[in-house]
Amino acid sequence: MEGPFPPFEPDGPGDNGKSGSNGRLRDIPLRFVLPNIITVLAICAGMTGVRLAFEGRFDDAVLMVLLAALLDGLDGRVARLVKGSSKFGAEMDSLADIVNFGVAPALVLYVFVLDEAGSLGWIAALLYAIACGLRLARFNVMMENRDRPQWQGAYFTGVPAPAGAFLVLLPVYLGFLGIEPDSYYASIVSCYTLLVAFLLVSNLPVWSGKTLGARIPRAQVIPLILGVVFYVAMLATYTWLTLTLSVLAYLAFLPYSLRMWRKQAARHAREAEQSQ
Repeated sequence: MEGPFPPFEPDGPGDNGKSGSNGRLRDIPLRFVLPNIITVLAICAGMTGVRLAFEGRFDDAVLMVLLAALLDGLDGRVARLVKGSSKFGAEMDSLADIVNFGVAPALVLYVFVLDEAGSLGWIAALLYAIACGLRLARFNVMMENRDRPQWQGAYFTGVPAPAGAFLVLLPVYLGFLGIEPDSYYASIVSCYTLLVAFLLVSNLPVWSGKTLGARIPRAQVIPLILGVVFYVAMLATYTWLTLTLSVLAYLAFLPYSLRMWRKQAARHAREAEQSQ
């Protein structure tokens, strides 16, 4: 008798829709399972952040959402490292992103301050979560677009979902720095949340950093190590101030990213005209 769920097949069903040539269930290599375990742990972190927010433990809630973002960036890299990428994992990762970067940050922010704005705060949280889902759906569609110029692959279209979660929690960081979450502040936060939602679904080109490559000049190794150590030390010692400054730096980088994109677009347009 066939079970209630189809067999787990990382790369899709086998011949004739069966699990193997003889219809028996195949063993799944651990390298396919490991990235999905990390993805599930990311969902657990995001949902735990929501629970902690409802319990009033907002510092731990924010850290759990950021942990979910870290695990989200880790699962894809682990999959590529162990050659365990799969269609199942890609779909699982996309669904997890909606929870971790759409639903969880929206609920944490709503419980922390947006509820003070009444219906306006809930609408802002709702639109942010929907915008995150739309942004992820568009990303999946654009990944299948083979006609996109290769140089544009170095840019995201709109702010990526993990960065959106990082940005939208700025009012929580400021709250821990001493800003009281009253109704006036909640109204401002509602407008800011709508702004982040707009950035998610906008056509703003955001440089992804993929063109940096896997190697760096020898002279930059030590400064890079010291820079990472300094940032981590600041994050551990002055967590909320460091996160606030990081958000402001990212927002300031967006116009620069747009300028980079326009310069590259103009250069490639000139090269295309010269080649004709």
